[in-house]
Amino acid sequence: MVDLLRADGLIVYPTDSCFALGCRLGNKDGIDRIREIRQLDSSHHFTLVCRDFAQLGQFVQISNALFRSIKAATPGRYTFILPATKEVPRRLLHPKKKTVGVRIPDHTVTQALLAELGEPLLSSTLLLPGEGEAMTQGWEIKERLDHMVDAVVDSGECGAVPTTVVDFSQDEPEIVRVGAGDPSLFE
Repeated sequence: MVDLLRADGLIVYPTDSCFALGCRLGNKDGIDRIREIRQLDSSHHFTLVCRDFAQLGQFVQISNALFRSIKAATPGRYTFILPATKEVPRRLLHPKKKTVGVRIPDHTVTQALLAELGEPLLSSTLLLPGEGEAMTQGWEIKERLDHMVDAVVDSGECGAVPTTVVDFSQDEPEIVRVGAGDPSLFE
């Protein structure tokens, strides 16, 4: 699977919240394919799925106070929107805010994939346009998206609730989406 990612493939993989689309950070074609599958515009926040806090810290700016809050919630079912460092390609940034989403999942398969890859996965929750819930079965995803993705990593049934998204780009945290993570930690 890692060889496929390194060869600029696009995969569907399980996380601790739900399935996600993922590719290498520098895979422009993969990013375009994710936008096409999800019908996303240029203001959509992509997420860098990181193996650990050290990797996450390479791509976003975190104050000491914020560090403690985020550290307490990771790994887990949260995506954090933070100011990006210069390590993040410009095409991945929110056009006005210069921010990017980051997360550290608590899923053994995803962690193994990230460890072997040695870099974050550029990701987006697998929510298809017009559908309220994420698909939970790998075989169903393969059946529906086989012509659009290069592989589906199936480790059994996966959850259907995306991450809770918390925007830390302003003075006060803003809950952008309530999902699988407990939002009360940041309210």
